[in-house]
Amino acid sequence: MNKTDSIARRILGWKLNRWDRWFDYEKGIFIHDSEFQPEQNLEHALLIVERLENFGFTFSTSGDSEVSFNNIRAKGETLAQAITNAAYSIIEQNSETNTTRIWSTLC
Repeated sequence: MNKTDSIARRILGWKLNRWDRWFDYEKGIFIHDSEFQPEQNLEHALLIVERLENFGFTFSTSGDSEVSFNNIRAKGETLAQAITNAAYSIIEQNSETNTTRIWSTLC
């Protein structure tokens, strides 16, 4: 599972419908892989920010290429890439520590 797939599943709550598309149950729509590119598209990355803020994370930026969600910081070549990297870091950290509290909130 790549970074974008992990974020779609774990943070946004989308379900894999086919090998090339997701289904957003909240909105009742299908999203093709090509229609969700958070590393390249700031609007898509901001969907991640909005979702994490709904889960209680505080988002902040330090310039155009560094962001943080609470105590998790990440950099990227662009703001969109930094957001995506930070979101993926949240997933990685919580997968490694096996924290059920955050996954019960995110999923």
